[in-house]
Amino acid sequence: MNTVLFVGIPYIALFLAIVVGFYRFAVDRYSYSSFSSQFLESKTLFWGVVPWHYGIVTILTVHLFAFLFPGVWAMFTADPMRLAVIEVVGLALAAMSIIGLVVLFIRRASDARASVVTTTMDWLLLIALLIQVVMGFWVAFVYRWGSDWYLNTAAPWMLSLLTLSPKIDVVSVLPWQVQLHLLWGFVLLGLFPFTRLVHIAGWPIAYLVSRPSLQVVIWNRDRKSQYHQQL
Repeated sequence: MNTVLFVGIPYIALFLAIVVGFYRFAVDRYSYSSFSSQFLESKTLFWGVVPWHYGIVTILTVHLFAFLFPGVWAMFTADPMRLAVIEVVGLALAAMSIIGLVVLFIRRASDARASVVTTTMDWLLLIALLIQVVMGFWVAFVYRWGSDWYLNTAAPWMLSLLTLSPKIDVVSVLPWQVQLHLLWGFVLLGLFPFTRLVHIAGWPIAYLVSRPSLQVVIWNRDRKSQYHQQL
């Protein structure tokens, strides 16, 4: 069972993210968009997007930094005071992300115009993201000092997946809430190419190599009529 959970699910999610993502880019490139609905309603959107993006981007950046530079991160968290500050800030960022996501969820449900343009996959993505950030907050609050034990559990496991030599033992002994949080991250990765979340991978490379095109502007007013009005 552990092999299915900690080997099968991650590799299936990676396969879907890469293969389906490239296929969607090749077949339906214009769908690589966030499909912003800001023109429908922007006030509530602001209070949802800002805390959500600032919170989740910072959290993901810290996770990635610790994964890429474990030695540097271990030295940084070796000081108890710094570790305590990281834990408190992490909880605050997670709470901010939850608040922002809840606001976005309410906006989609309560605003008629935003609700009309919201697809089933949009709702599924919002629910999946909300589950993940709530679980992340729960893990950080209940199982303290995750900034430190992350280096000896989740990070080696993910690295072993990339090197095609999965180390199941480092995560199979973790509490089920932590395991679920780790696996749900791969569930989101599997959903990634099927949702509007894929827009974060749409780097505007074409704009760097394409030639600028001319824009034709046609004057649509009756100049003669306008001239007589002025007289």
